[in-house]
Amino acid sequence: MTAMSDSGRFSSVDYEIHGSVQGVFFRQYTLDKAQEVGVVGWVMNTEAGTVKGTFQGTQSQVDEMKHFVSKVGSPMSQITRAVFTNERELVQKDYNRFSVSGGDW
Repeated sequence: MTAMSDSGRFSSVDYEIHGSVQGVFFRQYTLDKAQEVGVVGWVMNTEAGTVKGTFQGTQSQVDEMKHFVSKVGSPMSQITRAVFTNERELVQKDYNRFSVSGGDW
């Protein structure tokens, strides 16, 4: 058993990203990165002009996605603030895949 083992435990976090994040392919880039990293969950636009969603996976996978949506995003996005809430540990993931939800405001 290694000290860095994530087996049997999953992390979950909700997020909301502020800035110029709609109409700049932010959701598509998030979907692509999520599939590359291996997290499950969702992403959607909000009426308030933000992007929000949930990531679930190992702690290292979730940390990688938190960095991506708060610091990288899509090439044309301008991220001004990232809010992460409801961080928790899970025994089982709530989702089977990562999806882009509606909300094309």
